[in-house]
Order: sequence, then C-alpha cells, then structure tokens
Amino acid sequence: MCGIIGYIGDSEARPRLVAGLQRLEYRGYDSAGIALADEELSVFKQAGTVGDLDLPVETPQTCGIGHTRWSTHGKPTDANAHPHTDCSGRVAVVHNGIIANYDELRETLPDHRFRSETDTEVVAHLVEAELEAGVDLRAAVAAVVDRIEGSYALGVVAAGYDGIVAARRNSPLVVGHGADGNFIASDVTPLLEHTRSVSYLEDGDVAHLTRDGVTVHQDGALVDRAVTTVEWDADAAEKGGYDHYMLKEIHEQPTALRQAIAGRIDPIEGRVELDDLSLSDDFLAGIDEVQFVACGTSYHACMYGKQLLEELADVRATVEFASEYDVGSGRDPERTLVVGVSQSGETADTLRALRTASRSGIRTLGVTNTVGSTMARECDDVVYIRAGPEIGVAATKTFASQVVVLALFALTVAERRSELDATVGRELVEHLQDLPGAVQGALDRDDAIEEVAVAYAAGEAFFFIGRRFGNPVALEGALKLKEISYDHAEGFPAGELKHGPLALVTEGTPVLAILTDGTRPEETRNNVKEVQSRGAPVIALTGAGQDGDYEVGFEVPELGLLEPLVANVYLQLFAYHVADDKGRAIDRPRNLAKSVTVE
Repeated sequence: MCGIIGYIGDSEARPRLVAGLQRLEYRGYDSAGIALADEELSVFKQAGTVGDLDLPVETPQTCGIGHTRWSTHGKPTDANAHPHTDCSGRVAVVHNGIIANYDELRETLPDHRFRSETDTEVVAHLVEAELEAGVDLRAAVAAVVDRIEGSYALGVVAAGYDGIVAARRNSPLVVGHGADGNFIASDVTPLLEHTRSVSYLEDGDVAHLTRDGVTVHQDGALVDRAVTTVEWDADAAEKGGYDHYMLKEIHEQPTALRQAIAGRIDPIEGRVELDDLSLSDDFLAGIDEVQFVACGTSYHACMYGKQLLEELADVRATVEFASEYDVGSGRDPERTLVVGVSQSGETADTLRALRTASRSGIRTLGVTNTVGSTMARECDDVVYIRAGPEIGVAATKTFASQVVVLALFALTVAERRSELDATVGRELVEHLQDLPGAVQGALDRDDAIEEVAVAYAAGEAFFFIGRRFGNPVALEGALKLKEISYDHAEGFPAGELKHGPLALVTEGTPVLAILTDGTRPEETRNNVKEVQSRGAPVIALTGAGQDGDYEVGFEVPELGLLEPLVANVYLQLFAYHVADDKGRAIDRPRNLAKSVTVE
C-alpha cells in the first residue's frame, strides 16, 4: 500500500532514496519523506508528492530510508508522513502495513510523547525503549516485531548505529545487492537502475544491511535467502515517450500477450504445453471444483477464466471475492483446487483466501506477474503471466495476460481430463496466437477512439453492458473509467438493465455495449434498443460483419471467444482519453494504490 526504499553504501544516499521513491509513487502518493543517518539523524517529510519534498542540496550521509504513503491511519499531513521518529529524534521508522494492536502498545509507553495519528509511530518509540535497555539495533527491532500484531514491512535506522534493519510480515520487502551498496524496497522497480540481484524476505525475517553485506535472522537464527536475478531491465519501468505509464502499458499488450504464450504452445501440433504447471494428471482428472479467488481487475479476469474452464473442461468453477472467501461445507479438499490471481502476488485479501484454503487441505495455484512474490512462494503451484512491470495504478496489460494464462490453464485441464473437443481446442489455440495482432489493430485506432472519448466525456454517467464473456469485460471497462476519470460508471450483465438500472438511463448516459462473438450479441441488441429508445447514445464494439444502428461502432476481427479481449482494449483507451480530457492524474488516481497489501 505504501512504498519503502532504503540504501546503505559508498555513495550519497539522498539521490538514491528520492529516485527510488519516485519509482514507487504508484504505491502511494499523499505524503513522502526520507531519513538520513550517521552520528546524527536528519528527517525531511511532508504531505504531497515526492517532488514536493524540501531537501538540502548537499547531504553527505550514505545511509537512509524513505517512504511514500497511501494513508490508512491518519490523514495525509506533514505530521503523519513517514519516517516517524522517537522522543529523542535518534530513531526513524518507515512502515507498510497495519499494526493492529498499536493502541495497546502505546499504553505501555506512558512517558513517551507521540506526534502523529498513525499506528507506525509506536514502533519508533518501542525501538527507542529497547535501545535504552542496551541492545543493538537489530536486536531492538527483533524484540519489537515479536510484540506487533498485524502486517508490516519495516525499515529502521538510528543515529550512531551501523546500517538499516528491515523486517516483514504479510507485506512485501525486497533486498537489493548492489556493487556500491545494499538496498531494501517494497518491490524491484526502484532497484533496477542499481542492481538486478535481489533476495526476497520471508515472513518473520529480520535483516541487517551494512555496507559490507546483508544478514538475515528468523527467530534469532541466521538464515540464508537465495539471491535471484530480475529479468526486467530498467527501461521496462520507464514511460518510453508516452505521456502516462497507463497509456504505455495499454500499448504494451501485444508484447505482453506474446510473452504470456511464448513456449507454451507447440507451433507444429497446436497444443498447449503449460510446463510450469506441475499439478498431476491424476489430480486434475479427479477434481470436482475449481474456486477462483481475486480482487478488482483480477476478479474480472477470473470471471472470464471460469467460463472458459467450464466450457472447455466440463468442471464446476466458481469465482469469489477474495475478501469474502471461506472454504464452506460440502467440499472434498482432495478434489478441490483454489486458484488465486494477483498481479503483484502480494494482495492481502487474496493471500488470506489462499491461506484459508491451504489450512483446509485444499491445493492452491497462484497466477501472478511477480517472481518471488509471497503468492509464488506460498502456493502449491504457480504460473506466471509474464507481462513485465506494470506501474500504472489502473491495471491494463495484466488483465489481458491473466485471461490468456487462464485460457491456457483451461485448455490444459480439459486435455488432461480428456474433455477437450479437438476442433474447439485447435480453434482457441489459433485465436490465442492471433490475439496480439488483433490487439495491435485496436491500438492502431487510438486516434479514432480519442475523438469519440472526447465527444462523450461530459456524460452524466456511463453504462457498460455485455453477456457471457462480455460481462467481465463490461465490468472491467466500467472499473477502468471510474478509477481514472472519477466519473460514475457501472457494468452490468446486459439482461439486468431492465431489472432496475434502466431507470437511470437518460440522454446523458452513454452506453458502451459489447456485441462481439462469445457475448450472445443478438440478445444484447435488444437491450441496446431499450436504451436508445430512452435517448441514450450507444458506443458498440461489434463482431466482424455485424449490422446495427449505433451512434458509434468499432468492429473487432473474428477471434471467437477471445473477441471480448480485443473489445476491452477499446474500452481501456476510451477510459484513458476521457480521463486525460478531464486533466485527471491518470497514473496516480486519488485514494488508490497499485498493490493493496492491507486487508
């Protein structure tokens, strides 16, 4: 939810911390700050963006921590900005997560003076008390985290103490091993310009970073955390000449889709070879139910995947909001599979759902974009979507990549259960291979979509409708528009319009209708006539050769069950240009953060 960066080495810390925070602003951007430590502690923080920080020109310190905040406890004010310090001003703490028992912990510190409304500040005072008892900084932090309930990724420095101490539980934290020093960060994006050698801390780890190296302890014992190489390069996390990360990532979808299917389809046989899926044939043949758990955009991808799985593999599938998931009764754990989908692999609600399933003896599969993430480490099996870094808060290329990987999964399950119709399977594989080109065709019409978006940007509200595979795309299209434009937008199964929402339709309500193959377009056209008779303009995404009387129409090439994914690109661009026309902060929409790592 918030972004953490830390550096200790041979170079000046301040520019590394500031640059790192700027790369992390998609995780939070309502306040920011840094703490620089040597024999004294210097703290600079305030409400606003990283660029608003008032910093001195020269700062010789080579050790420090930084934070960019997405508020959970306390409003975005200077006082509530991180880092937080103790009474003496010698300890500084940055934190991502929620300390559930901070009120109780504060009551144990009656003589300490608190300056903020945050849960985090209690950590600084607890560390102060431990240091006064004569222990070193690592031991002090280890003692404090033993008392914390909730979730945390912590970075701690103290004047007169060597290095940075970091700890995590249920919030991500990465260690970067560089040539001129060592780093901590909430994810790899701020590390790429300095190093691609990283290790991922695990729950309960307490790491001590010095100029000479990194040591990690768990329960007081020294442990090794493998150093891995990040395949992404620094350029992948830059805007590349686009005005916004979101627009860049929309246009990266053909590449992301090719990466998602690369090496997973036999080009000669036209068969899926999802080799990274290690679930046995016997297990897949014997499952009674697949439960998908996810949040937001990933939930919509799961809706698409559920329908593919049921149609192709003849297995019962359900989709549940991860925050609402419980195992329930009447299920055989040995014949159930729970599939968690999360771009970051760190979504707190989804991780909780997966852990609930695992405790019940149900096998878990993670579908994620992030190697080394908590989901990847904790699930029984994992499949990566390979979309590359996604910086924009509103997910775009990862939605399409998630659906493609779930399609590959559905084909694999269907084949191993001997349920796959050869003709249907071959056609879907061909369409998967053609999908990147079809998406590029939609992107090539960006100027036309922009013209339509600007023309309708003043709409009072926006409705998105579709059936079958068009339903999750309608929901996703509405989510994108409200995320970045702040306009009221709703997605509906098209047939539900007449059961209440039609009362809201006026001449000022543009309706975006998905009428492609795989969406029962002949039925949805009746709903289109209903809204048009009430004066609403219709922007239609149609299959090739379809007739219809619409205010605006965009035709999607023949791609069978994947046509709605191409329609989705038009909806993404529409949302982007509406928001851009209104001058919104597209990459940093208000109140939102990229990775929701608190429940």
